[in-house]
Amino acid sequence: MKPMIRPPSPGKNIRKLRNLQELSLDALSKKSGVSKAMLSQVESEKVNPTIATVWKIAYGLGVEFNVLVRGDVEPVRKFKVNRLENITSLDIDKKGVHINVLSPVSMAEDLELYLLTFEPHGMLDSAPHYPGTMEFLTLLEGHARITAGENSTELHEGDFIMYHCDIMHSIENLSKRKAKIYLVVMFSKGRKDGSKPVS
Repeated sequence: MKPMIRPPSPGKNIRKLRNLQELSLDALSKKSGVSKAMLSQVESEKVNPTIATVWKIAYGLGVEFNVLVRGDVEPVRKFKVNRLENITSLDIDKKGVHINVLSPVSMAEDLELYLLTFEPHGMLDSAPHYPGTMEFLTLLEGHARITAGENSTELHEGDFIMYHCDIMHSIENLSKRKAKIYLVVMFSKGRKDGSKPVS
């Protein structure tokens, strides 16, 4: 039987890249398909992973295989396009809301970007997100009311608002015409470390 070929131990490079991308071991495990326990052992250089395992980790980190084994780790510079045909769209018919998810699925529960279109008097009610999660909202067209917990305000075209959305919150179109909203949802770092959603 031929011995299994293994690359040089890339543990320190993996840990450095993971920290640069602010990924927890759990998050990288989900992205790569390599168990959290194995990742921990690889990073601490307690085991020397197979080539197949390093390939999976490289894919999860979004880098070339050689970056992990040769040691000249640099900050990852991303340049990714999400084409129109790949943008997820859905309608909340009863409430007159159309949602375009602008960000790719790889950004889910990290930083999510949305374009929301509200029919006249359409409304979107949302349950609490994970603790510390925030929304950054710009009203592109129309007149809207934003409510988060006990706080509520009206916005006009061009207005911007930021608020914690780990409580009940809602967006309501107050006008007799369509309203358009650009929404950014930023999850807290605590979420990446495995915190639970508000019950």
